[in-house]
Amino acid sequence: MNEEPLITAFTRLRKGFLRLASRFLPNEEDADDALQDAFCRLWPRRNQIHSSQEAEALAVTTIRNLCIDRTRKEKVPLVELDAERDAHPTESVEERMEREELFQEVEALIDRRLSPLQRLILRKKEYEEQSIEDIAKELDMQQAAVRMQLSRARKTIRECYRKRHNYEAE
Repeated sequence: MNEEPLITAFTRLRKGFLRLASRFLPNEEDADDALQDAFCRLWPRRNQIHSSQEAEALAVTTIRNLCIDRTRKEKVPLVELDAERDAHPTESVEERMEREELFQEVEALIDRRLSPLQRLILRKKEYEEQSIEDIAKELDMQQAAVRMQLSRARKTIRECYRKRHNYEAE
């Protein structure tokens, strides 16, 4: 039995997982429940998980999907992922909807266009606000390689976004 990667990932990254769940769910108790559910769902697959990186990636995906499922089932509005979007109290409903659509479009580009490694690095850097050094240690990579992957991910998203909007403008 190889339970080590799963247990290690959940113990070492619990705070980060809790922050991830809190971005979707309205209160900390729900976020904590989502973490427990994710662990319970992954536990039967513990023998198929061979590294802590794999355990972390599966946990992030499982937690995210559980949170989305809960918000859909309970019809609770998603908590904004970007605090800056909440900092515009004077914007109109149309402006807010437009901002939300743009954010969702970028999220979709991230999910469709980036490699799993680029997605992981981008989310750790931008959403979890981890340093390049911490990401490199966690993923057992050189800092330069993490910077390169992050740069390529940002460039890919930027190019895809610009390409899409240039075509729409014509």
